[in-house]
Amino acid sequence: MKLLLLYTTHERQTEKIMKRIQFQLGSTIECDLIQLHKNSSIKLSDYKAVIIGTSIRYGYYDKLIKTFIDNYYGELNQILTGFFGVNLVARKAHKNTPETNLYTKKFLSKIQWKPTIKAVFAGALYYPTYNWFDRNMIRFIMWLGKGDTDITQAEIEYTDWNKVDEFAIQFKDLLVK
Repeated sequence: MKLLLLYTTHERQTEKIMKRIQFQLGSTIECDLIQLHKNSSIKLSDYKAVIIGTSIRYGYYDKLIKTFIDNYYGELNQILTGFFGVNLVARKAHKNTPETNLYTKKFLSKIQWKPTIKAVFAGALYYPTYNWFDRNMIRFIMWLGKGDTDITQAEIEYTDWNKVDEFAIQFKDLLVK
């Protein structure tokens, strides 16, 4: 049994989450952890199941993921699949599910793929690593959303790792059935 863990990431938080999922799946499940790039070549028929993760950047999930899903939704709908989105809005308790997170809800309504399970995880802020434009735009967006705006902090992580673990365990349970 082989599982594809496919993701896109901007600041590596989605990658960090996907690696945590891989760890929770355990050593008995063979996984290919792949960051999707423009020229990635992926043969879905090599996999029994797929988990796709991506993050929000200025209100949109990565176009590469959308294109991949649009190209492979037929195959994805035939196998066990999981989807998770990562965004800072999900740090709020009333906006941290696929049903209550506007970005994820909107994204899932615009695609033809219907993931078996789905989740939304809060991301992280890495103010010191952002370029001037991104740092100030993200700080402004956080200010609007009453979030952290202290750009001197090295990292502000909102990810609920217990929630990530629960997602991985739920997927593993479905996989071994």
